[in-house]
Amino acid sequence: MTTSSLPTPGFFCADSARIRGDSMAGTASPGLVWVLVEYRGGWPPNGFDGLDLEAGTKALVLSAARTAGARVLLVRRPGPRRRHGPNSWAVVRHHSSGAYQQLWGTWDRDEDLADIVTALASPGKPGFPPVILICAHGRHDPCCAVRGRPVGRALGERWPELVWECSHVGGDRFAANAVVVPDGVYYGGLDAQSSVATIEEHLAGRIHAGYLRGYTDLSPLQQAAVAAVLERFGPAGRHDYLVTETLHEGDHWRIHITGNPPHPAHIDVELQPRRSPQCQLTCLAPAEGSVMVYEPTSIRRT
Repeated sequence: MTTSSLPTPGFFCADSARIRGDSMAGTASPGLVWVLVEYRGGWPPNGFDGLDLEAGTKALVLSAARTAGARVLLVRRPGPRRRHGPNSWAVVRHHSSGAYQQLWGTWDRDEDLADIVTALASPGKPGFPPVILICAHGRHDPCCAVRGRPVGRALGERWPELVWECSHVGGDRFAANAVVVPDGVYYGGLDAQSSVATIEEHLAGRIHAGYLRGYTDLSPLQQAAVAAVLERFGPAGRHDYLVTETLHEGDHWRIHITGNPPHPAHIDVELQPRRSPQCQLTCLAPAEGSVMVYEPTSIRRT
């Protein structure tokens, strides 16, 4: 990694990533459990960790989240900030079976957030509609605000009960980023028009490869393989394809995927990993870096 003293003035990482043609496939952050905390004030650069909350309650929530392998995100509704009424919180889970479990609550005092600890230890209630999260965390990365907020407004007008802006989810250079939970599906490179079409298709059970970053229950290699299958054979539901084998063969990987009808029953995807050239990956990065890219070299039915 090369060193640089300060971020480049006037640099926008999402613009640069589009010019380079950075691949989004295989870039979803891992996770099966999310803690959502509505917070209407300013979001610190490090999100929930940086909030000035009652210390004991905050420590309890963070400890319980670490134990559960949960990611804690700040959320707020798109548009003008609501001034009155209690804040919401939620614990949402995704299971490999496709089952959703969610628990929702409200908080007025910091101490009320201790209910999240109990919720993390509970199996939750099955069902509920999904939650659509749009990263708009401008203090973490300017591109997330510049590109995320218009997408949040467009989606919020279409699905006002489902959509929340959220704090950092990873992949700033792919802003605007959307995460559908508890599905655990990341989308990137969205704008107002493409986001509505993408989420409409998602809610109809048709995930397309075009804006897909990956599924949070899969490794980056497996995410890239599923994206390649969707690009080759067309959109499919969240659990229509299952990764059943991942093999390292010489300098490449082979991922075996099984599909439910009417999709192909057995598919082998070969991927070649490579390291990207050094570049500035985020708006505020103090140094250049590189990432792993997984290029599909063969997709065949078996």
